[in-house]
Amino acid sequence: MEAATTVDYKALYEKEKSEKEALQIAFLALRHEVEQLKKMIFGSRHERFESALPTNQLSLELAVDAIATASKTEEVTVIKTITKTTSKPIFHPGRSPLPSHLRREETIIEPSIIPEGSKKIGEEITEELEYTQGDLFVKKYIRPKYVVPQLPQSLKSEIIIAPMPDRPIDKCMAGPGLLAQVIIDKYVDHLPLYRQLQRFERSGVKLPDATISGWITAICKLLLPLYDALKQEIFKSGYIHADETTIKVLDSSKKGTTHRGYFWVYNNSPGRLVLFDYQEGRSAEAPKELLSNFKGYLQTDGYSVYEDYDKKEGITLLHCMAHARRKFIEAQNNDAARCSYALEQIQQLYAIERDCKEKNLTNQQRHNIRQQKAIPILEHLGSWMKEQYVEVLPKSTIGQALAYSLTRWDKLSIYTTNGMLCIDNNPVENSIRPVAIGRKNYLFAGSHDGAKRSAMLYSLLGTCKMNNVNPYTWLKEILTILPSYPINKINDLLPNNYAQKQS
Repeated sequence: MEAATTVDYKALYEKEKSEKEALQIAFLALRHEVEQLKKMIFGSRHERFESALPTNQLSLELAVDAIATASKTEEVTVIKTITKTTSKPIFHPGRSPLPSHLRREETIIEPSIIPEGSKKIGEEITEELEYTQGDLFVKKYIRPKYVVPQLPQSLKSEIIIAPMPDRPIDKCMAGPGLLAQVIIDKYVDHLPLYRQLQRFERSGVKLPDATISGWITAICKLLLPLYDALKQEIFKSGYIHADETTIKVLDSSKKGTTHRGYFWVYNNSPGRLVLFDYQEGRSAEAPKELLSNFKGYLQTDGYSVYEDYDKKEGITLLHCMAHARRKFIEAQNNDAARCSYALEQIQQLYAIERDCKEKNLTNQQRHNIRQQKAIPILEHLGSWMKEQYVEVLPKSTIGQALAYSLTRWDKLSIYTTNGMLCIDNNPVENSIRPVAIGRKNYLFAGSHDGAKRSAMLYSLLGTCKMNNVNPYTWLKEILTILPSYPINKINDLLPNNYAQKQS
């Protein structure tokens, strides 16, 4: 007789269970990817979270039991009372007056018939905001020439003429106002150069594409010392946010496609400075030169390239709470209860920051408030995450959200140690937004050098925005005075210093 075959049913069960769990994880991951793709295509991009807690609640009264999914239903009798009230009409003060600095053109409209003996008792004034299309005009410089009569000791006559004023680009047909407008149209209002050329042509001025591109190249050459001064000022500030964003670049070595370059962006929110640095890649070598001598706080989104700087003497690395929050927002469809609880706790941290901002507290006052209110929330939330992580699947989206925060929790909490620090990296992300809009309009940079010039202009104009400086007014004045400005006083022309002089 043949020996009976022994079947290890326990091993088969464990194997089947393991395969089922793997399939479940794969299914959840694929469903999450589909939901994220749908959100990218059809959904809203905001990360607003509506908490069930009162908006003014900053305590830790919500227990961990809130994550339980079971609920108890009770019968409640509701008494509805309807009260009729008579509301008073709302007084409307009228529309706001138009800005006083705008030029006024007066048109007096008299009645068609004014009976004899009528006396003027007043007038009705109506103002409307009007616009005329920006006009190109020719600024003509006329320099009379004089001849000095021949002197006895001289063999020839002398001709005198006044020198031309300094110009941004020597022998260029464009003045500083037009040059500034071309830059603002592209890098602030995101109007590609070819559309600007179409607009000039409608005004009767036809310009070659190479001409207007050459203007930008020459302007950037003139602005280079100012860009270098901004670079020095931001890296001696002691606190910077760092992030990266892509830019497509035409590259002659890549036929039929574009190169994927990167703007490495550094923002100093207390000093209201931003710097864009173009690099061809996203490796650890890209920020190495600029961060080589930096000392202070470096805030990032958790990208692994920056982890080496945590080991560098004089640098304190901290991370972004908004990125941790984003992970829980993305995992809500996987585990709504746990995500809601984590988001409610994070929302309380942001409520503290919002309250400090509204009260315009000093750095020391903000530090004291964080010590009193934020640290207890962070300690509780960190402990809660550790407890929940052992109960979820590590590869699920909720497991990944918990792991993301837990591995960075110390660096996510560092902001409470100094009132100057921000809870998140949003200041630098806000600085990047113009680039994202620009990408949709002009699509790519014409070369790697062109991308570097774009980085320079985004830096200077972005700093204007952070300091509430009119970029056109600033750039026109800078282009006018920079050719003869002392190089040792170049820092005075930076937008942040310019704003202080104007105030």
